[in-house]
Parts: sequence; C-alpha cells; structure tokens
Amino acid sequence: MYQYCTIRKIYKYAKGAILSRRNKNKDTNSNRETVTFSEKDFLPTTRAEMDAKGWDYCDVILVSGDAYIDSPFIGVAMVGRMLERMGYKVGMIGQPNVNSADDISRLGEPRLYWGVSGGSVDSMVSNYTATKKFRNSDDYTPGGKNDKRPDRAISVYCNLIRRHFKDTVPLVLGGIEASLRRVTHYDYWSDKLKKPILFDSKADVLIYGMGEIALAQLTKAMDEKRDYRDIRGVCYISKEPVAKYHQMPSHQDCLDDKEKYIDLFDLFYDNNDPIAANGLCQAVDSRFLIQNPPCDHLNEDEMDANSNLPFTRELHPYYAKMGKVKCLETIKFSIMTHHGCWGECNFCAIGVHQGRTIRTRSEGNILKEAKDFNKYKDYKGIISDVGGPTANMYGYECNKKLKLGTCDHQRCVDASHLCKSMKVDHSRNINLLRQVRAVEGVRKAFVASGVRYDLITADKEHGYEYLKEMVKHHISGQMKVAPEHTQQHVLELMGKPGKQTLIDFKKLYDKLNAEEGKQQFLTYYLIAAHPGCEEKDMHELKRFTTDELQMNPEQAQVFTPTPGTYSAVMYYTEMDPKTRRKIFVEKDTKRKERQKQIVVAKESFSSGFAS
Repeated sequence: MYQYCTIRKIYKYAKGAILSRRNKNKDTNSNRETVTFSEKDFLPTTRAEMDAKGWDYCDVILVSGDAYIDSPFIGVAMVGRMLERMGYKVGMIGQPNVNSADDISRLGEPRLYWGVSGGSVDSMVSNYTATKKFRNSDDYTPGGKNDKRPDRAISVYCNLIRRHFKDTVPLVLGGIEASLRRVTHYDYWSDKLKKPILFDSKADVLIYGMGEIALAQLTKAMDEKRDYRDIRGVCYISKEPVAKYHQMPSHQDCLDDKEKYIDLFDLFYDNNDPIAANGLCQAVDSRFLIQNPPCDHLNEDEMDANSNLPFTRELHPYYAKMGKVKCLETIKFSIMTHHGCWGECNFCAIGVHQGRTIRTRSEGNILKEAKDFNKYKDYKGIISDVGGPTANMYGYECNKKLKLGTCDHQRCVDASHLCKSMKVDHSRNINLLRQVRAVEGVRKAFVASGVRYDLITADKEHGYEYLKEMVKHHISGQMKVAPEHTQQHVLELMGKPGKQTLIDFKKLYDKLNAEEGKQQFLTYYLIAAHPGCEEKDMHELKRFTTDELQMNPEQAQVFTPTPGTYSAVMYYTEMDPKTRRKIFVEKDTKRKERQKQIVVAKESFSSGFAS
C-alpha cells in the first residue's frame, strides 16, 4: 500500500530477523550460504497455508491489485509484515477474480478489517496509456498479461467484498490510488471531477500518504474497540463537519466553479506536512469528508526497523506458478535509501503521497541489506539501484523545514531558484556509495533512480565529486536525467529548473567521462503536451536537443493528468493555478501524439558525441 505503519514502541531491531524463518543451503558454486523459501515463509494466501500455521482466522486480510510480491518495495507487503510484527494474523489476496467469490472468500472473513489497495500503481494509470489506449502488459501480474487488475480497482474490490460478506467488518483503504483520490479530484479517464474515493467505494476509513504510524494506531484502536476518528493520517465520512479544520470548497462548489477546485487543491496540497498541516473538511452532498492532519514521519531508527522485516523478496508460490512478474527483475536486488521528495514537479504526486521531507535510513542498515543479498542463490553481485524517489536527496534536509514544516509561501526548488535554506550536500551520499561498493560480494552497485542534475551543479563543495563517483562506478552505460522540456514558460508550469542548469550539467558530465576514458550517455526524459505546451514549443525543444545536446531523443512521454498533481488541475481548469490566468491545454489525442513525434523525429549528425 505504499503505507508502512507502526506505533513507536514496537520498533525494536531483532538481529538476524531476516533469516529467522528461512531454510539455509550451501551454494556449491560460490561456496556461500544461501536461502530458499517455501509457502510458510510468506504471509498466507490460501486456507491451507492458514491451517499450516494453526490459524482459524485472520485478524486482517489485505486485498491488492498486485500479485503478492513479498518485497519492501511493495507497499501492501510492507503493511502485512508490519502488522505481523505487531502480533496480528495477516492474510494476503492479490488480484482476486472479481467475477466470483472463490478468491475473495478463500481466507474467510477477517476479525478486525479488510485492507484494500489498488496496488503499487493507480489502476487507471496501470491500465491505460496517456492517450487512453489499454495497456496489454502489467509488470505486477504473473506472466505479464494485463488481465488481472480491474479499472478503479479499489471500488471494484470493495464492492466484491460487500457482495459476498454482508455486514462485514470495516473496509480500510490505503495505497497510492486511495491516497491521491481522497478529496474531490479530476479523473482524466472519465474527464470529470469525481467524489472522494471513500464515497464511491463505500469504504469506512482511508489511511493516506506513507501512513506508517496511522496504520498501527488504527489497528490497535479497532482491536480495542476504540474510536479511531481522532487518529492522525486517516480520512473518514461524517454527518457533521469538524469546525476547527479548514473548510474546503464543497464537491458541488468545485463542479460549479473551476476556480473553487483550484482553491480546494491549494488547501489539499498545503496540508500534507505533519508539523504544519491542519485537518481538512469537505462537504459532499449531505455528508462530510474529514481528513485528519498527517501522521508523523518515521525517524531513522524506525526506517531501519521496517527494512529489517523478514521479506523473502520473492513472488509467493501461489502466484509464481502462473508466471514471472517483471517488476521483480528490478526491485529484488535494489535498495531504497530514503522516502520523500522536495522537488515538487507539478506533474508528479510523490510530494503529496510520500511527503516533501526526506526520511533516510542509516548507512549501517543499508550496508546490512547489501550484504544480505549474498544469501540469495540468484544474486550475481549486481545491485540494480541504490536510491529513492530522487537518488541524490539522500542524507540532507532543510533545518528550517525539520523544525517548522514545509513552507506554503515558496518551494524548496522551482524553475527559477533553489531556496537558500536548502543546503545541498552530497557528502553523505558519496560516503554511502563508497561503502556499498566495499561490501563483500558487490561487483557493481548502480544508481538507476533519477537524479536532480540541478542539485549537482548547485553543490559547489561536493557536486563535482558526487558526479565523478557516479560516472566512475554507478552508471550502466547511461545516466537518466529528466529536463522534461526547455521552454521557460513550460518549465515554470512544470515546476522544473531552467535549461541553463542542464547545459552546465552536460558539460560537466562530458568532461568527467572524457577524464575517465568512458563513453557513457545521458538519457533524457521529455514530456509532450503538458499544459501550456504548444507544437511550436516542441519544435523549440527539438531544436535544442539537436543543436545543444547533439542527440536524437529516443522517446518522449505524452503527459498524463494524474490525481493529486497541480498539472492535472491545470489540465482540467485550463488555468495557471498561481495566477488564475488562462493557459493553452492540448486535449486532442492526435495533436498530443503529433507533439511527441516532433521531438522524436530522427536527425542526422555529421560529427560529435551524441549523449
């Protein structure tokens, strides 16, 4: 569910937990001790597995749009392991067949609640391209065929549960689909504003964001039959408003007036920080959506404790017999170093869901995870990624933000500036990467997560050293960067830095590659048809890539207006949320594709190093 949760007192590190329930074997080829797994090493997903554990019932049953992958990168697996640590019996149902009772009923009815998630990706984003074509493949489905995840998965699963379990225990929503749709939101696929997802799904309560603390507190409250409506980090429906909370424009107000929707989103966006946020209240028909202030972020020790949970990092055997899941190729031997991102790109929902404050794991805990990879027979010494939402935000934060919360009047970084209070410092990240490389068994540790190149050029003390480390040790032939565009007015609407920082970065990158005798390329992520972008802007972007970068972009992404983002607000309202001035928004599918084709058209280069 992208939610990891627990009450402070239960965070206690137990040495060797990662091996506590595993069978150990000798790998005769490498002479190293390896582990193998059976069904008993996972949370149960069938009645037979419950019987093997001696369970008559589950306390909580988690239902997800993903197959059950027992990995710290899969939110619903993290939730399950955290609840297990608290002493609860947790069952897992991944991708249930929505046309019968067979899957949803195979574990019976839980004692406390159903936890429902659409999966690691919003189901509509997972199922459809930016031009609303159905995706044939799914990286979280065994065999890869996209035939298991329903549209609007959360509502479908809630209806499925209600259909087969009358008057059942509460339905608790979590994960990115629930989190970003928790208030009135623009839905691109129906092209209209939709009600908060609690109303459409008819669920009882919603945990939003990285609700690590909220989930544990909610579970305890339900177990002890206490009122949970005062718990931070949850949303619920009420017959009465909460007077002390910010009163948001009603759902009907937003339908009637697009500027009211901007007002609503401003309040929604500005109240996501545990230190600075107030609660929110929104009238929806005759009832009210209540959003309590966010729960606290985890500290470093708590981040480490969650990473120590006994994940198998494998697909559950029940699903493995149906085929492989592609995402496991990437995440199995990857390390997440931190949560959160303060980049605040307007088309990205990470800042709303994970938060705009960086929470890091300790170096020792990260190194332990890297060392533990040696216990897997299929580990070849290659770490796929050492990073997070933005890899080079590890290890530092704004001291002002840590004391007072995120600012409402300005961003940490935007198209024109980096806040002076944010002291960019790559030194801790550099030391971490050096230590990871020194771990026994590590042949190569890649940084595949995106990096902010503007932060590298802004760090006058350590930026050069960091990039040198990356060029020399942590790039697999190419480095991913995301300028997205080069036209200043489009960049401002995107919340991205100006093109000069890209030019400066590329010069430095090319210089370091030449010094190291390497020919490693830059891969550029570009966006077509973002609000404010016209065809002439794409022609200018193409000219820049040809003349300044001396390269042909292999791909460009057509903009998708996803819930929980300012760019989606722009798309729906056709206004700049800051100024409320009208902006151009391309809504014709063919013309969107034409914008994309402009920039990916092939050009010939007589000479020069194409990067």
